[in-house]
Amino acid sequence: MEQWPDRLTNLPTTMVNRTLRSGQSINSDGNVVVLGDVNPGAEVSAVGHIVVMGALRGVVHAGSTGNENATITALELVPTQLRIATHITRPPDGSNKDKSYRPETARIRDDEVIIEEYNPTK
Repeated sequence: MEQWPDRLTNLPTTMVNRTLRSGQSINSDGNVVVLGDVNPGAEVSAVGHIVVMGALRGVVHAGSTGNENATITALELVPTQLRIATHITRPPDGSNKDKSYRPETARIRDDEVIIEEYNPTK
C-alpha cells in the first residue's frame, strides 16, 4: 500500500466550509479541504493535497512548490485546469464526462497526471 509522505500529511490543513464562486481563490501553505464546490473561475492552490467534497469545476494546483506526491481528490472531478507540481492538464475540448460521477483522485505516476477512481487505501 502506497503511503503519503509525512511532509505532506503533517502540513496544516485549511478547511473551506463554502462553495467557491468565480473570482474567488484559496492559497495554502498546507493542504486544503473544500466542503462545497469549486466553480468555474474559482482557483485553489496548495503546497500539499487538495480535497473537494463536491464538484471541482475550477482551477486547482496541488504540490504548488513542486512536490509531485501531492494529490487532488473530488467527488466530481471536472476541472477547467488541473496542476500537480509542474504538470498541467485540462479536459479535452468537447469532452462530455459520464454523468454517473464517482470520487476520483489525480496524481503523478510515471511522470504524467493520471486520474483514477478514489481508493482510500492509496
